[in-house]
Amino acid sequence: MYQTYRPLLDALIQRGAEAHRIEEAAELAELSGRSIRDVLINDSVVSELEITAASAEASGIETVDLVDYPVDPAAIAKIPLALVLRHRVLGIAVVGDELVVATSDPDDVVALDDVRAASGMPVRPVAAARSELRRMIERVKRSENTLGDLSVAGTEEGTDVSNLVSAGDDAPIVRYVNSLLEQAIQSRASDLHLEPMEHEMRVRFRIDGVLHVVDTVPQGVQSALISRLKIMSNIDITERRMPQNGRLTVRLNQRNIDLRVASMPTVWGEKLVLRVLDTKGLDLQLRKLGFSDSSYQQFAASFRKPHGMVLVTGPTGSGKSTTLYATLGEISNAQINVITVEDPVEYRLAGINQVQVNAKAGVTFAAVLPAILRSDPDVVMIGEIRDRATAQLAVEAALTGHLVLSTLHTNDAPSAATRLVEMGIEPFLVGSALDSVLAQRLARRLCEWCKEAYATSDEEQSTTPWPTGGGAAPPETLWRPQGCRSCGNTGFQGRIALTEVMTVSEEIERLTLQRAPASEIRRVALSQGMTSLRNDGLATVAAGHTTLDEVIRVTV
Repeated sequence: MYQTYRPLLDALIQRGAEAHRIEEAAELAELSGRSIRDVLINDSVVSELEITAASAEASGIETVDLVDYPVDPAAIAKIPLALVLRHRVLGIAVVGDELVVATSDPDDVVALDDVRAASGMPVRPVAAARSELRRMIERVKRSENTLGDLSVAGTEEGTDVSNLVSAGDDAPIVRYVNSLLEQAIQSRASDLHLEPMEHEMRVRFRIDGVLHVVDTVPQGVQSALISRLKIMSNIDITERRMPQNGRLTVRLNQRNIDLRVASMPTVWGEKLVLRVLDTKGLDLQLRKLGFSDSSYQQFAASFRKPHGMVLVTGPTGSGKSTTLYATLGEISNAQINVITVEDPVEYRLAGINQVQVNAKAGVTFAAVLPAILRSDPDVVMIGEIRDRATAQLAVEAALTGHLVLSTLHTNDAPSAATRLVEMGIEPFLVGSALDSVLAQRLARRLCEWCKEAYATSDEEQSTTPWPTGGGAAPPETLWRPQGCRSCGNTGFQGRIALTEVMTVSEEIERLTLQRAPASEIRRVALSQGMTSLRNDGLATVAAGHTTLDEVIRVTV
């Protein structure tokens, strides 16, 4: 055993550990039959972090931090639970045809051989801290046991699902829901989908804008699972035929995380979607959202004016609310009064008066806006312009000396003006009130740790409409995803905003008065310097922040 771990001991000594203490620990391990790692850590010879790094160095492998690592459930399933518990190893990702296996002892060749035989795949070991690995394995064990309890509980004849929901914290359904929410948050999921199918319920996470299947739930416990989440969200569990909305708060790692819950009836039962409102990874700075210098300057020039209307447009999930919050963060200070009306209030911001829409109590956008305007605001943020009444009040507020920020669902920036006119607002009011429109999409951001440069192919050079203004040429080098421990082997980490900013000039105002089509307004805006979403995306590709496929996926 002593010689087996010689490379590890040498690596520890090279990293600064006291040689005589290392040798004494090795001799003690040899004599007592204890694991050399146990002796080194328990006797405080080295720290767990040091031994993990030295193990990776000695074995020529990488280390992983399992605390925030998005472990792939498919990789976990490759290794039988009995083998996981026996050897204290865990499948965490599948890369190509290889199974990435986390272990605290890379020298344990027997464990790796057993995993290779059981999975039928080549194994790539990575070093992980023993305590982190132990916690992760315990979580997997609890999840396996919970799913087993769910299957049994859901298939027993005459099972009362209310018992599953209300039996306290030890109830199988309660344990499963807690585990599911924890997994979603640690995987950086923005949404959690519970979708009833004909024979089972599918669980999917949306991570960086893309949905991933993470689990399936037996049909027998579908009702109990939905009921548990509805109880947590203060939603009426007896109403299954109408869509409902709710909200819940969970506590994880000493912090509170809000989730917005929406139920919807389908042919196979109720579907739930939980939007994770986690501010930990939210950096509310416009510069860091992905704005180019020109787009930022154009947008900043509009929201720094004392009055006027600034709109952010795009489909659901394109980051409109985040951009508005970041904008409020730039302009809010103790000298101005900022009031928002939102449905729902997604993030609580210090120093800002936020109003929650409550349709049941009659607190709608249209009903609360007059009260807001009587409250001496300098800046008004309206979560969304949905109807003519809200649009009319927003325009009037912009024309009476207020800065109005809001969102609108349109495909591009020029369509915003025509959309307001179609909603019944007089064209001359739209032209006078509207100051600028920002349209945006979100593309997955390449992981900075593992992205790989490659030479642009002839096809990419010739068929892609690269922006060539100012004598610019198509890029000779592009970047592609690889996958590493930092990004969970996806090659992407986070998302970046692709934007187009249309400043309402006199000519665009005149076209609005003439009820010109959006295509004509777009032509003029482009001639006046607006960068299209596609061109902004291609510039982002050339800068190495995302891939060509991502830009093609999210822009037209």
